[in-house]
Amino acid sequence: MSALPQPSPALNAADRRRLDDLRHRLVEHAKRFAGYPVNAEFDYQELLDLLAYPLNNVGDPWCPSLYRLNTHELEREVVAWFARLTQAPEGDYWGYVTSGGTEGNLYGLFLGRELYPEGMVYYSEDTHYSVAKVLRMLHVRNLMVRSEPDGRMDLQDLRETLHLHRDVPPILFLNAGTTMKGAVDDVRGVRQLLKELALRDYFLHVDAALSGMILPFVEEPDPFDFREGVHSLCISGHKFIGSPLPCGVVLARRRVVDRIARNVEYIGSQDTTVLGSRNGVTPVFLWYQIQRQGVDGFRALVRRCLDTAQYAVDRFAAAGQKAWRHRNSVTVVFPRPPEAVVRRWCLAVNEDIAHLITMPHVTPQMVDALVADVVAGPETPPV
Repeated sequence: MSALPQPSPALNAADRRRLDDLRHRLVEHAKRFAGYPVNAEFDYQELLDLLAYPLNNVGDPWCPSLYRLNTHELEREVVAWFARLTQAPEGDYWGYVTSGGTEGNLYGLFLGRELYPEGMVYYSEDTHYSVAKVLRMLHVRNLMVRSEPDGRMDLQDLRETLHLHRDVPPILFLNAGTTMKGAVDDVRGVRQLLKELALRDYFLHVDAALSGMILPFVEEPDPFDFREGVHSLCISGHKFIGSPLPCGVVLARRRVVDRIARNVEYIGSQDTTVLGSRNGVTPVFLWYQIQRQGVDGFRALVRRCLDTAQYAVDRFAAAGQKAWRHRNSVTVVFPRPPEAVVRRWCLAVNEDIAHLITMPHVTPQMVDALVADVVAGPETPPV
């Protein structure tokens, strides 16, 4: 007869104080969390009981699995919702919930390399820093293309570069919301270049980590999705939707994914994802928010965030600070403030600029306080 489970030992007083200190620090920093594309406005209390199970979405979410403590059913619903949102071709799409944008971009570039092993990856200098790392991991040939001052890929530089290497299939890495400036690359312009240069063999991946949850809900979206002929794209879940754990979704045309699928007897499923064991909790978080908000709820949320972004531009201007944003972007770019302001407001910076990202938790009152600290400059109180 097996022994009864013993109660877990309690933390000692010193360890409890460390946790209390951590909680205090997080509460304080959350009050001025303004520089990164992460939504801190969410409530998953109703789902906490699921943390009592070792949820693991190992394997392909579209195939049966021998590991039954999974959330594949809800994961499929999440992927299908994003497929509709991005106009993925019915019957010819596939996807899964990832650990975030970097994994989604790794997956897209992996598909492109497998389709064209001798291909050349083209990406702009405003592309997220992780992409250079991914390219090193994949050992794929690549060239960086210049960016316009506003962050969009320079199509003239791309044209000249493609022409020089027209004997090599291009793998285009495009952005829908660049890291620092929120720019959306001209997907249609890229497709037109490929047509003019008679390049019929190519692969298009779009990193829509942030703007993939904004553009589908505005009246005049920048083109970025499967209607534009892309082969894969990824969207983050912890950015606009909000999650305590980083996550995202990657979508791709089914016929491309079929090329890399492998059957694995150990899990009774196909191996089609980057990771083996995958988070089984984050698909539930995304499903939960999708069910609660729906398309109308997200549309209203996007409108509110865009209004706050424009409010920020106006408030900076009234304070004598040059700030700007792209039309459908919640990223507000302004001159880099003193280090005290950067640290106090958790701002992202690059060379001479910084940005504010008006996620759902960022209020006009937070914007007012940030602008006041930017104007105060070095006199800003430390955190």
